Amino acid sequence: MFRLSVADLDSPSYFVAVAAAELGFFKQEGIDVELMREFGARTGPERLRDGTLHFFGGPAYAATRAFPAWKGARLLCALSQYSYWFLAVRAELNVKRGDLGALKGLRISSSMESPVLGLRHLLAESGLNVEQGDTQIVPAPPTQAGRFMGHAGVEAIRQNLADGYWGNGMRVALGEKAGVAKVHLDLRRGDGPPGARWYNFAALTTTERLIEEEPQAAAAAVRAVVKTQKALKADPSLSTGIAERLFPSEEAPLIAGLIARDAPFYDAAISPEAIEGLNKFAMASGLTAEPVAYEHLVATQFLELWNG
Repeated sequence: MFRLSVADLDSPSYFVAVAAAELGFFKQEGIDVELMREFGARTGPERLRDGTLHFFGGPAYAATRAFPAWKGARLLCALSQYSYWFLAVRAELNVKRGDLGALKGLRISSSMESPVLGLRHLLAESGLNVEQGDTQIVPAPPTQAGRFMGHAGVEAIRQNLADGYWGNGMRVALGEKAGVAKVHLDLRRGDGPPGARWYNFAALTTTERLIEEEPQAAAAAVRAVVKTQKALKADPSLSTGIAERLFPSEEAPLIAGLIARDAPFYDAAISPEAIEGLNKFAMASGLTAEPVAYEHLVATQFLELWNG
């Protein structure tokens, strides 16, 4: 039995990996994969390194926490293309969508773990100096242990802790549904500083050890992801039943719309441009000291499987 964890279980960003397990595509490809129902961002990369986890769906840079410069880890394929981060602001703010200057003076809520790296980089590339107070980053409100964090941004605005928040598509959708927030930046679709869509992408990561010892399992995982992407593109409503089993009740009705919106970006290929952007982001964020070559980061032996 192989074990799969995703950084954030209810995030549409990594949903392809979740769906590959829940819809049975891994099993169709001949491997038994157990989806760990957990907040994988907390310990996923470390457990991947220790061998207690076999696949991790999350940010393409996530493995650097346990595998310096990705040494010993490999990106098997993309779960989706481009940076999937959003910045939402109070619904009543009179600002033009995409205006980076409008962020000056705002308080922006974010998880202070991995996601804040993207926010800091975005603000720096927008010419906003957090240290000098151009914009303030504030921690997301605490949640109870084991609880989903989808409402963290909404609560930051409702409690007047922030004027906006940084997060995934589900967090923005919850803010829009509650009438308290609206999209200001959608990096995937071209908002933000030049090149922002290349900061990151959602990837399925494994270890060099697994690829060497279980190459057929690694190949099967890639095939399963590709089949899942195609299935969700053809019928986003397949996501609803999964969400009803795994997500909080208020999030389940939103997932099909989010999947339909993101389906055009469901492509397993990892381009040289994506790795160039990832390297730039990782170095700027202090995750790596120098660029890592494409062939040392990507499991290129499986690239022919990306097109199904």
